[in-house]
Parts: sequence; C-alpha cells; structure tokens
Amino acid sequence: MSDICPKCGLPKELCVCDVLDKEIESRIKVYTKKSKFNKVVTVIEGLNSGDMDNALKGLKRTLACGGTSKDSIIELQGNHKSKIKGILINMGYKDTSIDVAS
Repeated sequence: MSDICPKCGLPKELCVCDVLDKEIESRIKVYTKKSKFNKVVTVIEGLNSGDMDNALKGLKRTLACGGTSKDSIIELQGNHKSKIKGILINMGYKDTSIDVAS
C-alpha cells in the first residue's frame, strides 16, 4: 500500500502539491544588497517554505555559489540577478510572478 499525502489526500505517486504551490500567484522578488565587508548578496523573497530547500539546492548548484535560507528568504553569494529569472522559470515558476529589481 502506498503512502497518502497529508496535504492533498492523494497517493504519493499521484500527489500534485508541489505543482499547485508553484502555480499559486505569489510574487517572487529578486534584488541585491551589500553584506558584511561590502560583499554583494542576491536575495530572493516570496518562495513558499515547502519548496525553499529544493530551490536553494538547485540555485546553488546551477550558479556555483554559496547560499543560505532563513525566514523564508534565500541569500546567494554574488550578483546573480541576470540569471535568476531564467533558472526559476526552468524550476516551474511563472514568468509573470518573478520581479527582478534593476
């Protein structure tokens, strides 16, 4: 017998919770800020907490940089604003929900 997803009630093989979470129209904000010692950090806000670890792992692997997540915010080392939007779209987020500050 297969496991049942506690969120949607479907079997784990048929669970669509992660797809539905990405389709919810939440705004994702991407911007940079200066950190300690004038280092530039790219900040991503607005991702749901359930997908935060997978998104962080994929972003760090794709961009070959360090990063952390805390308080529903992802911080990546370096200025990656020009690449983040394309990577998030490939991860399944909507183009219209991603705002990149200039």
